[in-house]
Amino acid sequence: MTKHFMPRASLVALMAARPAGIVGSVRNDANPGKIEELLKEVKSELTRISDDVKKTAEQALQQSKDTGKATDEVKAKADELLATQTKLSDAQNKLTEKLEALETRNQDLEQKLASRRGGGDKEVKSFGEQVTGSDELKAFAKGGARGTLRISVNQAITSVDGSAGSLIWTQQEREIIGLPRRQMTIRNLIPAGRTTSNLIEYVRQLARTNNAAVVSEGAQKPESNYTYERADAPVRTIAHWVHVSRQAMDDAAQLQTEIDGELRYGLDYAEELEILKGDGTGEHLEGLVPAATAYSAPIAMTGETMIDVLRLALLQASLAEYPADGIVLHPSDWTRIELLKDGENRYLWANPRGTNAPGLWGRPLLETQAMDEDEFLVGAFRMAATIYDRMDAEVLISSEDRDNFIKNMLTVRAEKRLALAVKRPGALVTGDFGNVSG
Repeated sequence: MTKHFMPRASLVALMAARPAGIVGSVRNDANPGKIEELLKEVKSELTRISDDVKKTAEQALQQSKDTGKATDEVKAKADELLATQTKLSDAQNKLTEKLEALETRNQDLEQKLASRRGGGDKEVKSFGEQVTGSDELKAFAKGGARGTLRISVNQAITSVDGSAGSLIWTQQEREIIGLPRRQMTIRNLIPAGRTTSNLIEYVRQLARTNNAAVVSEGAQKPESNYTYERADAPVRTIAHWVHVSRQAMDDAAQLQTEIDGELRYGLDYAEELEILKGDGTGEHLEGLVPAATAYSAPIAMTGETMIDVLRLALLQASLAEYPADGIVLHPSDWTRIELLKDGENRYLWANPRGTNAPGLWGRPLLETQAMDEDEFLVGAFRMAATIYDRMDAEVLISSEDRDNFIKNMLTVRAEKRLALAVKRPGALVTGDFGNVSG
């Protein structure tokens, strides 16, 4: 066999022995440039082998014409060339498919990168995607893929989708975050008792004429006079309700407790307003402020301040023989008093670093938004009035309300009953600061 008909030993032997191994190798899979180079060599060798097959076929044909048959050497050479041609064709097809797959993957990567630069896709790249799309690999393939290439892969675990995002569970707080609640203070000023009736009747003294005096022996004694009146304090009901579905009450275990607390708070809120400001009409209680004595300065002063007015109101109660035991103000008014300063910007009343409880002239001071701004109430609260509780706060749940049963609804009702008897109106003094300075 002449050298002209022999294939290149290195490449043909490699193709004949392991064409599938070449195409499927990991090294070539990660190096598109290397695959292109190998495919070019396979195509070139396939073209040459095809030419050799053609020439061998012509040689066999000529021998057949000359001698009547082809020689065994020509037949063997033809068989070898045809087998090599078949393997090279298979290798070419596989290399072409592999190269097309790599090109498609690179296009997908480029689209994803472009999308990420636009901020629309936050997909995390896999190891293979980062390797095949790296600039280092492209430069390595362009340079002939010689030597060793090291590529750093940044595969940090993050909270985005595609990484550890699906493993992160939200944390639920079971406590219901409610709205703020006002601190109730007025009831604590007044003594409380209980009653089993719906009306409190009592007698209070209106006037006292005291003519007690020293007398001589045998002389007529002086006569004194006292006037009384009968008064009453009816028991009033404070109530409200809310509609809740049976499903919500059954499925949310904390809901019943929350509703119970809200309804009770609503009763206390309304009660404080009634105790302080109830006008006594209709079903309202007669509150402390409407029943109190109007402020009238016992002594004349000029340039009165808020602190002066309060001291004069305390004096008015004391002169009525009811030494005051407390003061009630709106929080804004107490703040104005605390912020009073002298000519050198020193606080007159408050110490910003102190922790003293609110108070003036030795009496405790209560702040409540139930009082209006510029309004005050002072007096001997424990002598002035009494609260009579008929029924403590009660919360009931029922389905027997209108069409609750057929709608699977529940009515939650809260109510309390009490009476307020302002027995000594003179023990309370109320008024406003008007235009007095701080």
